[in-house]
Amino acid sequence: MKEIGIGLLGLGTVGSGVVKAIAGNQLSISGKLGAELQIKKILVQDLYKKRLVQVPQSLMTKDYQDIVNDPTIDIVVDAMGGIEPAKDFILAAMEKGKHVVTANKEVVAKYGREILDKAEVHGVTFLFEGSVGGGIPIIRPLKQCLVANEITEISGIINGTTNYILTKMATEGKEFAAILKEAQDKGYAEPDPTNDIEGFDAAYKLAILASLAFGTPVKFEDVSFEGISNITREDMAWAVELGCTIKLLAQTKEHADGLEIRVGPCLIPLSHPLAGVNDVFNAFFIKGNLVGELFFSGRGAGDLPTGSAVVADIVEAARLTVTGSGAKPVCNCYRQKRVKPKDELLSAYYLRAKVTRSEVMLPVNNLLLQEQVPFAQTVKRVQQGKGGNMVYLTEELEERQIHGIVSKLSAIPGVKEVSLMRLEGNQAGVGQVARV
Repeated sequence: MKEIGIGLLGLGTVGSGVVKAIAGNQLSISGKLGAELQIKKILVQDLYKKRLVQVPQSLMTKDYQDIVNDPTIDIVVDAMGGIEPAKDFILAAMEKGKHVVTANKEVVAKYGREILDKAEVHGVTFLFEGSVGGGIPIIRPLKQCLVANEITEISGIINGTTNYILTKMATEGKEFAAILKEAQDKGYAEPDPTNDIEGFDAAYKLAILASLAFGTPVKFEDVSFEGISNITREDMAWAVELGCTIKLLAQTKEHADGLEIRVGPCLIPLSHPLAGVNDVFNAFFIKGNLVGELFFSGRGAGDLPTGSAVVADIVEAARLTVTGSGAKPVCNCYRQKRVKPKDELLSAYYLRAKVTRSEVMLPVNNLLLQEQVPFAQTVKRVQQGKGGNMVYLTEELEERQIHGIVSKLSAIPGVKEVSLMRLEGNQAGVGQVARV
């Protein structure tokens, strides 16, 4: 049986998952491929570090040249993460005629088009299923299975760390900081959680999905994003009372005047398909003009789920080696579609103003009337002579308008706190709350 040589860059969580997947399912994979996958070299920083998986010491190297110059290596797998040196290693492998597989969402989101152009020049393929959604197949369906469709919308929960935190806040009633610490203790959040909790991770992934869905090059800088660090226990309680839950949603939609591409916390009704996706699970809700609505859900991270996606790409690249055929086109980003700037984006909103005394209600109401905010519902729970909350659910507003209103609200003496979140499904599913 023909042998396909693999060079693996990194042996952390993703790299360990790749090793486990190949070793554990070698017989099955070989039978489907008609060739045997063999890991020839693994690039690591520390040759003697304790690993998540045991591999022969002879496979380890600290020198990338041992991989790029090895003629028995057909496919290079980037399991490193980050931009440098991963990007340089990927390009160097392509120059040597090697196919490349990656799970590195940041390098794909920022330099995917450049790398794809390099792959075409050198007649190799560049595959990145593991960069979005862990073990959930989403890249290949968009590239192949749904190619006959015009995709009109993708909404997803694509970061397991934030979904775990929000789920625990909803079910246990704890504040954000306490749940974040718990997530770090369990290994669901990094020691520095900024990439996850401030929305960077989801934004990288959404840039990739939007490029594939709409056939246009979308840069990371095109994505409007915010995280979940400002969500409070009080907001969670209001969401429950409104018949909603709070999720960090990644959304991209096509409108007549451009593409909407954004990540941020949203109140969604419990009837929404994504409302029941909890803990570290990810999910994607896709609309196509031929297939209608599709829903994908599963584990969005971890060594084996991500290893599953990466090895699927390895097998696809290996088939090209076995058959001697040329590389397949990966992303036909031939269109140039306008991406709507953040200020133009429309949404309904949940707006909560916490006031220190009842007398502050009047200037708050006057400001909102002056700004002609279109209300869908208002709920005021302020005790006479004391403080409380004023909650407003709005109809659609431009983002520039609502953020201007928040700025003015925050400046009113006696307004202690202003909370703002997008509201999905305002007209279909958000419960009515009795006014008090």
